[in-house]
Amino acid sequence: MAQVPVIAIIEDDASVRTATQSLVRSLGFAACTFACAEEFMQSPRLNDASCVIADVQMPGMSGVELQALFLAQGHRVPFIFITAFPEETIRERAVKAGAICFLTKPFDRLTLIKCLDTALERHAGGTSE
Repeated sequence: MAQVPVIAIIEDDASVRTATQSLVRSLGFAACTFACAEEFMQSPRLNDASCVIADVQMPGMSGVELQALFLAQGHRVPFIFITAFPEETIRERAVKAGAICFLTKPFDRLTLIKCLDTALERHAGGTSE
């Protein structure tokens, strides 16, 4: 039996976190949620994630800082960013570091589904383009 992809959702807004979790689960994926990047970094699920959906701006470590830390530690998990405050310089930094998508809230569920498909294909293929 194939292993179900685990999507880590890191979002400080509980309503966005819950809605994203519901969407991910409706697609047949496992979802684990965290209110902040630090909570995720201390989680036993850290190495299970097939994809990370992270808010850009959170208390403590930002999503982009989390992505940089992940890369520095040798993790090659695709990131999808969501933000209520899109800034081009942050988007460029995230995409340059390998982010699959950079979505502005409120985002379209079909767009997120396409981003997840791309992220999971990339993760399965082991490429880090």
